[in-house]
Amino acid sequence: MRPVIVRRPLGAPLLRGAIVGGAAYGMGRRSARNAQQDADQDQAIADLEARNAPPRPAAPAAGGELTDQLAQLGQMVQQGLLTPEEFAAAKAKLLAG
Repeated sequence: MRPVIVRRPLGAPLLRGAIVGGAAYGMGRRSARNAQQDADQDQAIADLEARNAPPRPAAPAAGGELTDQLAQLGQMVQQGLLTPEEFAAAKAKLLAG
Protein backbone atom coordinates (compact mmCIF):
# COMPACT_ATOMS: atom_id res chain seq x y z
CA MET A 1 0.00 0.00 0.00
CA ARG A 2 1.12 3.45 -0.80
CA PRO A 3 1.26 6.12 1.86
CA VAL A 4 -1.30 8.88 1.45
CA ILE A 5 0.21 12.31 1.04
CA VAL A 6 -1.83 15.05 2.62
CA ARG A 7 -1.25 18.43 1.15
CA ARG A 8 -1.92 21.46 3.26
CA PRO A 9 -2.15 24.92 1.85
CA LEU A 10 1.19 26.53 2.50
CA GLY A 11 0.02 30.04 3.34
CA ALA A 12 -3.04 29.34 5.48
CA PRO A 13 -1.44 28.87 8.93
CA LEU A 14 0.95 31.76 8.41
CA LEU A 15 -1.77 34.00 7.10
CA ARG A 16 -4.04 33.16 10.04
CA GLY A 17 -1.21 33.86 12.50
CA ALA A 18 -0.43 37.15 10.81
CA ILE A 19 -4.06 38.23 10.94
CA VAL A 20 -4.51 37.28 14.60
CA GLY A 21 -1.14 38.75 15.57
CA GLY A 22 -1.76 41.94 13.63
CA ALA A 23 -5.16 42.42 15.23
CA ALA A 24 -3.72 41.85 18.71
CA TYR A 25 -0.88 44.28 17.97
CA GLY A 26 -3.35 46.92 16.77
CA MET A 27 -5.53 46.50 19.86
CA GLY A 28 -2.48 46.78 22.10
CA ARG A 29 -1.37 49.98 20.41
CA ARG A 30 -4.87 51.45 20.64
CA SER A 31 -5.03 50.53 24.32
CA ALA A 32 -1.65 52.16 24.98
CA ARG A 33 -2.65 55.26 23.03
CA ASN A 34 -5.92 55.54 24.99
CA ALA A 35 -4.05 55.12 28.27
CA GLN A 36 -1.63 57.90 27.28
CA GLN A 37 -4.51 60.17 26.27
CA ASP A 38 -6.21 59.50 29.61
CA ALA A 39 -2.99 60.33 31.47
CA ASP A 40 -2.55 63.54 29.45
CA GLN A 41 -6.15 64.53 30.11
CA ASP A 42 -5.79 63.86 33.85
CA GLN A 43 -2.63 66.00 33.92
CA ALA A 44 -4.37 68.83 32.04
CA ILE A 45 -7.28 68.75 34.50
CA ALA A 46 -4.90 68.80 37.46
CA ASP A 47 -3.03 71.77 35.94
CA LEU A 48 -6.29 73.68 35.43
CA GLU A 49 -7.46 72.94 38.96
CA ALA A 50 -4.12 74.10 40.36
CA ARG A 51 -4.23 77.27 38.29
CA ASN A 52 -7.83 78.09 39.25
CA ALA A 53 -7.56 77.13 42.92
CA PRO A 54 -7.88 79.99 45.38
CA PRO A 55 -4.59 81.01 46.94
CA ARG A 56 -3.80 79.30 50.19
CA PRO A 57 -3.70 81.54 53.23
CA ALA A 58 -0.27 82.26 54.58
CA ALA A 59 0.80 80.02 57.40
CA PRO A 60 0.45 81.65 60.80
CA ALA A 61 3.56 82.65 62.64
CA ALA A 62 5.39 80.02 64.63
CA GLY A 63 3.53 78.90 67.76
CA GLY A 64 5.88 80.58 70.23
CA GLU A 65 6.04 83.80 68.26
CA LEU A 66 2.26 83.97 67.91
CA THR A 67 1.67 83.45 71.63
CA ASP A 68 4.27 86.13 72.43
CA GLN A 69 2.50 88.61 70.17
CA LEU A 70 -0.88 87.78 71.68
CA ALA A 71 0.58 88.22 75.15
CA GLN A 72 1.95 91.64 74.16
CA LEU A 73 -1.47 92.64 72.85
CA GLY A 74 -3.05 91.50 76.14
CA GLN A 75 -0.56 93.60 78.10
CA MET A 76 -1.31 96.62 75.92
CA VAL A 77 -5.03 96.23 76.69
CA GLN A 78 -4.27 96.00 80.44
CA GLN A 79 -2.12 99.11 80.22
CA GLY A 80 -4.93 100.95 78.45
CA LEU A 81 -2.99 101.40 75.20
CA LEU A 82 -5.56 99.40 73.21
CA THR A 83 -9.34 99.23 73.45
CA PRO A 84 -10.99 95.81 73.54
CA GLU A 85 -12.21 96.39 69.97
CA GLU A 86 -8.68 97.19 68.76
CA PHE A 87 -7.42 94.12 70.60
CA ALA A 88 -10.02 91.90 68.90
CA ALA A 89 -9.10 93.32 65.47
CA ALA A 90 -5.36 92.87 66.05
CA LYS A 91 -5.91 89.35 67.39
CA ALA A 92 -8.00 88.40 64.34
CA LYS A 93 -5.30 89.80 62.06
CA LEU A 94 -2.61 87.78 63.82
CA LEU A 95 -4.61 84.57 63.74
CA ALA A 96 -5.47 85.03 60.05
CA GLY A 97 -1.79 85.20 59.22
